[in-house]
Amino acid sequence: MRRTCTADMTLSASGDARLVLSVVTHSTLEGVHDELTVTQGGEPIVVSELRDAHGNRIHVCDVGEGEVSIGYRATVTGRAEPQRVTPLDEITFLRPSRYCEADELVATAAREFAGLTGTDLVAGVSSWVGMHLDYVPGSSLPTDGAVRTLLSGKGVCRDYAHLVVALMRALDVPARLVSVYAPGLTPMDFHAVAEIAVDGLWRVVDATALAPRSSLVRIATGRDAADTAFLSIHGAFVDLTELTVSATADELPSDDVRELVSLT
Repeated sequence: MRRTCTADMTLSASGDARLVLSVVTHSTLEGVHDELTVTQGGEPIVVSELRDAHGNRIHVCDVGEGEVSIGYRATVTGRAEPQRVTPLDEITFLRPSRYCEADELVATAAREFAGLTGTDLVAGVSSWVGMHLDYVPGSSLPTDGAVRTLLSGKGVCRDYAHLVVALMRALDVPARLVSVYAPGLTPMDFHAVAEIAVDGLWRVVDATALAPRSSLVRIATGRDAADTAFLSIHGAFVDLTELTVSATADELPSDDVRELVSLT
């Protein structure tokens, strides 16, 4: 499957600032041809690439006052092997985190999913979240976590993913959040899904069911959105004035939500 991903941003900086970008495809993917450019005033800005503990490719650059343009293009012809759950994963991704307050949802998870294990539990949590939330663009705040999402009954993709992750961790099942490019997604944007540990492999869960899981392209993996944000800013105020994301595949596969799927 050939997948093409793009992201274009225009920023307005009020002064000197450091930009931290997480928009490029993950380091585990093979057959990737990509280019990231950052310009200001028509001149290229030097960008440094870093790798974090999850294998995410993070890009850092310093800009001054004025308009900044960011462009990313990637063609992905290869895939990655399904990621295995490591002993460290089993510790890291069971802990409550900033947006996934698993310790506050233990009673809810135990009541709603009593007796379910393995694939039945994964399917049960995914469908339960899908039925209890309404997908409403603009309905949540950047600071909303899983508990507030459950109470409000609405959100966007990252809210769905946070609630899935928090419920699974509350049931002692390792879970994490992944940012992705999502061919077939409507409306098109950066997308977020959950990954659940099942029989030693990471399996993708998308309670929004808005895009076929086997076409997704991994960008960043982490405990929650704090680890996977596409843009972080340090220093002066920076306004995101334009954002356009696209993701296409030469074929869009069908997606049976009852099947286990790994991001590859």
